[in-house]
Amino acid sequence: MAVKIKTQYGTIDIDNDVISTVVGGAATDNYGVVGMASRNQLRDNVNDILRRENFSKGVVVKQQDNGIAVDVNIVVGYGTKISEVSKSVQEKVKYNLESMLGVTANSVNVFVQGVRVLAE
Repeated sequence: MAVKIKTQYGTIDIDNDVISTVVGGAATDNYGVVGMASRNQLRDNVNDILRRENFSKGVVVKQQDNGIAVDVNIVVGYGTKISEVSKSVQEKVKYNLESMLGVTANSVNVFVQGVRVLAE
């Protein structure tokens, strides 16, 4: 399913993989986020942090009437305040979707799949 944007010149189709890449990039840019996690670790057989080319496994995009709803699965660093990291991820994802793609995110749900101790 793709997001369709109608303009005076025609229609723009934005695929869910493009949205997932933008969302994953925005989420991993935040302080305290170690990386993306798979939304279904048993099915995908992935227990590690997802690389940039696999961000679509950690993001769920749902089409709605006047925008989209996004679910983001992340792994946070030990010692960070999870509520503040999640709030920052929500704000940055929503901003990037609106500024880069022109898509309105009605809701951005953040699911913390794990906590990693960062080696210093």
